[in-house]
Amino acid sequence: MPRVAGRTPEDTRRALLDAAGACIRARGTSATLDHIARDAGVSKGGLLHHFATKDDLVRALAQDLFDRFRADVIAAVDPDDTAPGRLTRAYIRVSAAFSRDPGMFRDLVPLLSHLVTIPEIIDLAREDTLRWHDDLAADGLPPHVTALITAAADGISAVPTWHHHPDRQPLTDLEALLVGLTAPGPAWDHLAPR
Repeated sequence: MPRVAGRTPEDTRRALLDAAGACIRARGTSATLDHIARDAGVSKGGLLHHFATKDDLVRALAQDLFDRFRADVIAAVDPDDTAPGRLTRAYIRVSAAFSRDPGMFRDLVPLLSHLVTIPEIIDLAREDTLRWHDDLAADGLPPHVTALITAAADGISAVPTWHHHPDRQPLTDLEALLVGLTAPGPAWDHLAPR
């Protein structure tokens, strides 16, 4: 299969990552390089030019998911917000937005379910979690407040797993509550571990 006219190497790489995500979502980790190449409109040789092995492709896919979430959070930082907690507020907004997008949730959860069966991907996820821990710890909020808020924001993003509510107001209210907890005040004292 020849290279698609007008497609840059970056476009081809993106097509391969997207096809890998779709194939793994549909077929699990038994998806083959042939399936992925065909779905991306690339020859198997073209795929191997970008990713030498299936492991390389799957690792790149997982890293891409982590990087895209990070990019979404960075993009959600309000440039006019200079107060401590600005990255945490963006993290809350992106997590809450995820719960309001059933298509994104429906696509991502099965993919992650397959990826977390791969030990190397679990290691990548741990590294990403530690990086978030460090970045959010440097965001200027007390550690106990950051821990509570990020756990709740992560929980918000999982709401579609268990609940489907046409009324989004409870999630919107919870998002506002979490954003409010990033502001200094008496609530911080009540949240502190004893």
